[in-house]
Amino acid sequence: DCGLDLGRGGVDPAASARGDLMWFGTLALDESAVGAVLVHTHRLPGRVMRKGVPLTEAGIGALREAGFESVVAARLEPGDIDEDAAADRIARAAAGPGLHLSKSLTGRCNLHAMVRGVFRVDRARVDALNQHGWELTLGTAAPDKVVEPGELLATVKVIPFAVADGLLRAVEAAAAEPQPLLALAPLRPHSAALVLSRQPRAVESLLTRAEQVQRTRLSALGSTLDRVEECAHTESSVAEALRACLDAGHDPVLFLGASAIVDTRDVFPAALRAIGGVVEHVGMPVDPGNLMVMGRHGDRTVIGVPGCARSLKPSGFDRVLRRRLADLPVDADFIQRLGVGGLMLESTGAGPAPRPPSPDGTHSVAALVLAAGCSSRMGARHKLLEPIDGTPMVRRTVERLTEAGLSPVVVVTGHGAADVRAVLGGLPCRFAHNPGFAEGMGTSLAVGAAAVSGVDAVLVALADMPDVSSEHVGLLLDAWHRSSASIVVPFAEGRRGNPVLFSAEHLPALRQCTGDVGARALVELEPARVEVVPIEHVGILRDIDTPDDLAARRAVSPE
Repeated sequence: DCGLDLGRGGVDPAASARGDLMWFGTLALDESAVGAVLVHTHRLPGRVMRKGVPLTEAGIGALREAGFESVVAARLEPGDIDEDAAADRIARAAAGPGLHLSKSLTGRCNLHAMVRGVFRVDRARVDALNQHGWELTLGTAAPDKVVEPGELLATVKVIPFAVADGLLRAVEAAAAEPQPLLALAPLRPHSAALVLSRQPRAVESLLTRAEQVQRTRLSALGSTLDRVEECAHTESSVAEALRACLDAGHDPVLFLGASAIVDTRDVFPAALRAIGGVVEHVGMPVDPGNLMVMGRHGDRTVIGVPGCARSLKPSGFDRVLRRRLADLPVDADFIQRLGVGGLMLESTGAGPAPRPPSPDGTHSVAALVLAAGCSSRMGARHKLLEPIDGTPMVRRTVERLTEAGLSPVVVVTGHGAADVRAVLGGLPCRFAHNPGFAEGMGTSLAVGAAAVSGVDAVLVALADMPDVSSEHVGLLLDAWHRSSASIVVPFAEGRRGNPVLFSAEHLPALRQCTGDVGARALVELEPARVEVVPIEHVGILRDIDTPDDLAARRAVSPE
């Protein structure tokens, strides 16, 4: 018998006698072992006896036949609660509105989002809960994260096979009172307004870009930008523009100035006070985002937006905005507590907000495979029909896109259309023929984009790049899901590659492509909306145009 208390008192042989912990120790394999819980997995001839499973007479016999005389086991004492029931009780106590529980298994119960919203969690209460003892743990996602339905937000893990009911009740209370520890605040649609101030000789395109970025940022959070006012960068002009937006009923009202806000007496704070507003806080301990001003006018929010928000790169403004659009408080106390974790300069995984899901809670991504070219540099051979590792090039490309879960996969045909269709027989793809394929790739892109509708995004792939793998496509999809970028491009060896992922908002522009003007032009026109994904593999750069290219590819491993 060895009772182990691994908590505050270290090793304590009397722990099980006190009832602090279930009995745990080495157990002889006789009739007294029936019902004890096996602590370690044992692989026997023709059978696996897994840990966490109560011993039966048959199991004891199998262990004895395998040469075991004893095993390490645990036995629940009166008042002990088994690991699955304990995990379930803690998770139920912690789960507030918008969360649902998975079935507890091996002492773990996961909590998932039921709706799209902003995750709410009190760090201090989680810390206090975890300090009740080593037996029970709760881990969560970061606070104020925008989450999608089904996303994992927290996990309860019970370390031993059972815990004392008294400890469990204390942890339940800590998780449930004064309100559940975890909750989701649904994002509510808001009608926002934007005031842009300008200096003489302002560059018009920069103002247009600033408006587009805020419109995209709000849209990703389920709100709309319904009014834009431009004005001179003076106190009186800014005050007049702010008043016009407030009189029209917009909330929140965003101000993006021609110069940064550096003092409580600067143009924006002074203008807000001039129309009866209140400056609640100037600055924030988050970089980028330091130069933000939080204000209000009556019960409506007015924000002096930091200059970094001219880009969709992550900033402290994004955290403030998503809380506001979920009707969560954003006051001086909240802002001043953002310092730990507030240095975001190296952040790559946090975006302004995840993109809105389709009505069924998922994202649908199509693929366009451009397979219409003349293959003129290949001579008389149709390069897309040439085998790569035993599979026709175009079929290999389409197979990898379908493996990545893209649907529909639309193959744009042109030169040798019948042959291309033939080698793709049996694959879940459809076809769009481009009779003007000889006029350039842009025409094929337009034909393909016209054949796609009702999707959230489209991946434009080249049929002559057979070493783009489903894993590469998955990296692009992951980057698109976790950020608000509307264009995602792979990058290797200092160059951008293919394929390129476009949000559906770009489909109208893709349908207007002509001649040799393809997707690259759109990428270059929208630099602020592009996410670059490093993929260190030549496959995203290497296309096959000539007999020499083909011979070189066949001579080496694709890896």
